[in-house]
Amino acid sequence: MADRTLDASGLQCPMPLLKTKLELNSMAPGEQLEVVATDPGSARDIPAFIAVSAHQLVESAVDGSQYRFVICCGDSVRRNP
Repeated sequence: MADRTLDASGLQCPMPLLKTKLELNSMAPGEQLEVVATDPGSARDIPAFIAVSAHQLVESAVDGSQYRFVICCGDSVRRNP
């Protein structure tokens, strides 16, 4: 179960991504954030952001017009392996 939930339902691009970034910036590494969005762009934008960040996408799902993501917060600075 996620430590926090962000309901971005009804928000249009780029707001779901921006609110996700803001919420992750306020979280500690290892905490999990669940994001629920209805904007189809979220299915592309959120995973693309996670791919270039220190965070990890734990789970993603689509249920009709609802997009759900569970993100594990990483360190604020991405380190190269």
